[in-house]
Amino acid sequence: MNVHRTLLQVLAMAAVLLGGCMSVAEHRSRLESTTEREMTLGMVQRELHRGMAQGDVATALGSPNIVTRDSDGRETWIYDKVATEASYSGGGHYMTLALFGADGSSGASSSTQRTLTVVIKFDGASAVDSFAYHASRF
Repeated sequence: MNVHRTLLQVLAMAAVLLGGCMSVAEHRSRLESTTEREMTLGMVQRELHRGMAQGDVATALGSPNIVTRDSDGRETWIYDKVATEASYSGGGHYMTLALFGADGSSGASSSTQRTLTVVIKFDGASAVDSFAYHASRF
């Protein structure tokens, strides 16, 4: 009787733990999506062009991180974005092994970091005069 009770407790615990599992894609889809989080070099190259109004830049790229103004009153907007993505893949029997006290720490992890810096200079009419960017991934 005691063995049956212990087995039922283990099965119930496994059902609770495994029932709450989500895939990486499901976790990512639950994150709040914003234009600023999703800014990519391709987006900048596609959306930004000379003569574009400041309001249109803000709509396309979001708010800049830094805004400066030179002695002639012309603004420079700087977007400095850093994104880190981490992934972990555990062994298929992690939960079961952990329930019985075995070491279930096997798995692999990786992380990738990418940066994007965009500098936009506006003319006296608040339109894009020039822009430059730098992207890296490591």
